[in-house]
Amino acid sequence: MRRRTASSVPSEQMEKGTGKNQNTRLCFLVSLSAFFWMLLLYFHFVVLGSSTVDESVKLQPGPVNVASIPTRVSDSHRIDTHLETVPSRRIENYPESIPTHVTNSGQMNTDLESRPSREAENYPFIRALRTVENKSDPCGGRYIYVHDLPSRFNEDMLKECRSLSLWTNMCKFTTNAGLGPPLENVEGVFSDTGWYATNQFVVDVIFRNRMKQYKCLTRDSSIASAIFVPFYAGFDIARYLWGYNISRRDAASLDLVNWLMKRPEWGIMGGRDHFLVAGRITWDFRRLTDEETDWGNKLLFLPAAKNMSMLVVESSPWNANDFGIPYPTYFHPAKDADVFIWQDRMRKLERKWLFSFAGAPRPDNPKSIRGQIIDQCKKSKVGKLLECDFGESKCHSPSSIMQMFQSSLFCLQPQGDSYTRRSAFDSMLAGCIPVFFHPGSAYTQYTWHLPKNYTKYSVFIPEDDIRKRNVSIEERLLQISPEQVKIMREEVISLIPKLVYADPRSKLETLPDAFDVAVQAVIDKVTKLRRDIIEGITDDNFIEENSWKYDLLEEGQREVGPHEWDPFFSKPKDGNGDSGDLSAEAAKNSWKNEHRDLS
Repeated sequence: MRRRTASSVPSEQMEKGTGKNQNTRLCFLVSLSAFFWMLLLYFHFVVLGSSTVDESVKLQPGPVNVASIPTRVSDSHRIDTHLETVPSRRIENYPESIPTHVTNSGQMNTDLESRPSREAENYPFIRALRTVENKSDPCGGRYIYVHDLPSRFNEDMLKECRSLSLWTNMCKFTTNAGLGPPLENVEGVFSDTGWYATNQFVVDVIFRNRMKQYKCLTRDSSIASAIFVPFYAGFDIARYLWGYNISRRDAASLDLVNWLMKRPEWGIMGGRDHFLVAGRITWDFRRLTDEETDWGNKLLFLPAAKNMSMLVVESSPWNANDFGIPYPTYFHPAKDADVFIWQDRMRKLERKWLFSFAGAPRPDNPKSIRGQIIDQCKKSKVGKLLECDFGESKCHSPSSIMQMFQSSLFCLQPQGDSYTRRSAFDSMLAGCIPVFFHPGSAYTQYTWHLPKNYTKYSVFIPEDDIRKRNVSIEERLLQISPEQVKIMREEVISLIPKLVYADPRSKLETLPDAFDVAVQAVIDKVTKLRRDIIEGITDDNFIEENSWKYDLLEEGQREVGPHEWDPFFSKPKDGNGDSGDLSAEAAKNSWKNEHRDLS
């Protein structure tokens, strides 16, 4: 192919062609340059910009006004308006504060796009909320971050296990991941495996060891739905209740709060996404004054602790920062089959006693109805009594207790020294329908684990019916038809998986146990709080003293009013704004009776 030479092209034509080509090339280069700069600016501000936001919220606390966030959201509208603000580092573009008194009004709003995406992205916990949207992630919305506490807050206490109780050597009860020594099935009362001599106050250890098996643990706190604090609060106070001054009793709690508040995870929500477990009743952690003679420590009254959720075996009906979880029973299944076999066995048992009671009288407590209950048991031909006063060894025998419960249709559960007692859970484990005399013994305590419709699984006889009217328990129970008894017993048996703590060294395949139920409830609580913060849902009418009423609300309900149980929760008029000396005295008596009673 021949190439044309320049000389063969007329000069005029060549000049015109050259000018035209130069103009075309110049326009092309300008367009290409503009496109390149547009692409570069888009990549910088949109792609890198959103990535930077995600990375910045990973651990950095935003300027969150923690004084404006309530304590409870998923179960109630509980708030504390007297909280100190935790200083935190400023992150650019974060909201100046979180709306005041955020609560769980109405249904959970799962649509984060209902507010401008830019505004939602500014919240430091948005990454955790976004994990729910990842349908391919089985842990989406369920991640738990666990603080790596110094050993003085947990393991060191177990090394000094002999000092954990004034009357009991707790060393044997902290073995087997907190389950205690295995129980021998000599009398055939238990199943072959999964039964241990578990102390009623070791939930701290059991819960922490169960958490180690939780399948959705994360080391990235920015995607965590909640943050667990593995502090053995119950063991800590147990060491120093008798013969120690308040400085010693408060030392570890103050040390813990100081440690937590220095962590970047704390600054994200001022501790509102943190939770811890204490295997004791709430009154051991609610000292009202700094008088040396006052009971317990002041952990739950510390401003920072008011931000956290504390799971205890008995909570306060008038306070917002504690939640009731079941006492541990003797049964700790390692697999689903262990539970199913036990449930089937409880269904088939013949129960020769209409009702039974295991416990000791409280002669020093004029309001106790235990003495009258014991009298009715003794006089009845269909009632069974297992007295637990000094010198009665059978009351401390798990096999004797469980054998009696397994032989009874109904098990009487009056108050002990405080509202609750472990015996209620032992009896339900045996398929025995509990009879309660005070709503604080179960109905307002364990709303995460028990149906709010208490008539499905229990019988309620008000204390005054026994104390003032001398109502016959036998006659009241005989009014319930055999068909209804069967339905109620089946409901109790169906609750068993949620009331027991599985062996921490294994995990149930499909059944959620008491641990799983509690963790999910905490996650729901924190998630609801975060969504309400974004949506700006507020409620300034929350009354913390009515906390127990909010716990009973159904989904979507917001308002509380007069309740039939108000007389049960009328606080003593002692002017101190809490349960006062009576609750402290109850806690003290509980310790005194610990070595002789089931309660």
